[in-house]
Amino acid sequence: MGKTNRTPVLAAGGIVVRHGPKPLIAVVQRRKDDAWVLPKGKLKPGEKPIAAARREAREETGAEVRVHEFIGVISYLGDNGPKIVHFWRMRALDGASGKPMDDIKAVEWLSLSAAIERLAMPHEKSFLRNVGHGTLKRAAKKVRGSPPAGAGNGHAEGPRLPAEAA
Repeated sequence: MGKTNRTPVLAAGGIVVRHGPKPLIAVVQRRKDDAWVLPKGKLKPGEKPIAAARREAREETGAEVRVHEFIGVISYLGDNGPKIVHFWRMRALDGASGKPMDDIKAVEWLSLSAAIERLAMPHEKSFLRNVGHGTLKRAAKKVRGSPPAGAGNGHAEGPRLPAEAA
């Protein structure tokens, strides 16, 4: 990232996976510029990144999600200065879907390769290309060994950010 005097915008989101014969990843189309992006958004004041990630994934995809392990961080210079985005792996819960928020024009559930191709932002393409295969492998292992969709409380499972980063 280049030099800037601005405080970074903190955001969070997820690689949201829908399971089936072939796992699919959610990508969303923003209404403001028609760009296809991973579900993510800014933290509200006092909100923890993991809570924001879950809220944003739910709002932008319309799906109820279960948050799993922390995947990584991307940073870039956005329209309003530097932005830092924390990502978690998430699973869309079966049968739990609604309407995405008004800022989202469309949601598509795509294979990993199609999701990478569809993404408009080069840093998101690179991030998904680097973490996507491992994310889907971990997701497949969790599905085989986890309780049925809808069981549990929908809260995070697995590793979390260190306390100072959360």
